[in-house]
Amino acid sequence: MNRLSPLIADREPVLFDGAMGTLLQLRGLDDGGAGELWNVDHADEISKIHDEYAAAGARFLTTNTFGGTSPRLGLQGSADRVEELSEAAARLARAVAERHGALVAGDLGPTGELLAPMGTMTGSEAQAFFEEQLTGLVAGGIDVVLIETMSDLGEVEAAVNAAASVAPSLPVLVTLSFDTNLHTMMGVSPEVAVKTLADTGVDAVGANCGRGPSEMETIMEQMASARSDDLLLIAQSNAGLPQLVGDRFEYDAPPELMAQHALRLREIGVDVIGSCCGSTPEHVQAMHDAFIG
Repeated sequence: MNRLSPLIADREPVLFDGAMGTLLQLRGLDDGGAGELWNVDHADEISKIHDEYAAAGARFLTTNTFGGTSPRLGLQGSADRVEELSEAAARLARAVAERHGALVAGDLGPTGELLAPMGTMTGSEAQAFFEEQLTGLVAGGIDVVLIETMSDLGEVEAAVNAAASVAPSLPVLVTLSFDTNLHTMMGVSPEVAVKTLADTGVDAVGANCGRGPSEMETIMEQMASARSDDLLLIAQSNAGLPQLVGDRFEYDAPPELMAQHALRLREIGVDVIGSCCGSTPEHVQAMHDAFIG
């Protein structure tokens, strides 16, 4: 049985929130800084962002833990704070979610390391990294596990195994980034992703990030044609592509374009719809209004 279906049965398509990293950069995060440290150092700002997304209509709030594994935090000298920062992130999202009747997605992003033979990380090491992060997320009160922006099915498998070990009762959603001629950096196609991950017991498979709404729609059409009946689809496109405006980058898909994109995804049959880099609560509000309009 699909564990996610009961959570969204009366709300399909269900709306996820939008970007966290690019929004934090607009609000003061230094380039190259660890946004996860804001879960403790700037907790009020993280809560504010969650609140803005929930008020805009998001029914799932994503924890600020995309780079929260030991290898990623180690770049900032914080490898020993994985569980602390993950639990703090989940508690912040949980408090806001309860005020709005929303749910919390515990976010697992790529470790930043390559699996052998291309790199040196083993599958068991990757699983241990994800288990450490999930221990904190579960303690903080997440409702689902979101494994996102992946390119290597081996790393996805490690994260799925970690979820089965640490949070076996929670639904698992997986998104890959297909930004290289409709394939991931490791050469995975949308069809292969769906067919491979359907056998792992995950509850939803899809795509995030990428090259914008139009390409996302093509990817989701391919996934929809390959999925099994009990597998849900999830899509979270960037708000277009970044363009240099003055001294900073701005994404070129305005809220009204993302709203039309959300309606096209619904027509394709996507069950869970959100947005990624460059999106804001204004984009989510426009998508929400399109659904109810």
